[in-house]
Amino acid sequence: MQLVGFNNLKKALSFSFYDFVIAPNESEKLSYIEYVNSHYSSEKIATLLRKIVNIIDAKILSSSLEDYEPYGASSLMLLSDIKGSGVEMHLDKSHISAHTYPDFENKNGILSFRVDIELSTCGEITPLSSLNAIFDFFDTDIVTIDYNVRGFTRNASGEHIYMDHEMGSIATFIDNTILKHYKTKDLILQNDNIWQLKLLRVDMQEAEYFSPQTSLTTDEKKLYIKQLNEEMLSIFNGWRSL
Repeated sequence: MQLVGFNNLKKALSFSFYDFVIAPNESEKLSYIEYVNSHYSSEKIATLLRKIVNIIDAKILSSSLEDYEPYGASSLMLLSDIKGSGVEMHLDKSHISAHTYPDFENKNGILSFRVDIELSTCGEITPLSSLNAIFDFFDTDIVTIDYNVRGFTRNASGEHIYMDHEMGSIATFIDNTILKHYKTKDLILQNDNIWQLKLLRVDMQEAEYFSPQTSLTTDEKKLYIKQLNEEMLSIFNGWRSL
């Protein structure tokens, strides 16, 4: 498609990744908090954001990193689009950010950790190409991905163009080796340039949710896994928890 002038389309891609663990006592809870603070610090997350920036052929103009007490982190980077003409261009809405949201206060011992990533670009950058790299970074049980395109550009005849690339389902941009681990729920509002994909892990490995030092019996583990499944279904479907 031949476009004229600067491509004014705004493309916004956002993710929510949820990871769960079962910690029935304070010691195991503190161990999980230590793990999260170590593996998902602002600098560790910034490493992923820099990788995404390289994938989408953008350039980092500035960045801000913050670690919070007692837990949580955020990273923010302003971007410029250097793809296409080779002329560096920057709009203040071109950015990538990540924020972590730990939930360690559930009295039933099922703890969760959420990471939100938002990528907003203008011009020819297509953020969907970064999806597989993000999945490789996070070990996740539930994922919600939203993508929308706003604004318009023009073709050589002066007509409005509201979309500059082929788009069916978000799932087509994710490798099948990743998708096979999840149940998916797809929302496609093609005429409105709005897409959403939700994923729920279906091949849960029991050992991944308990500490290696856990003293729980087999029956106690089964009960916790049942509660975990209920918790995950509640979040995946947007139901109120019991």
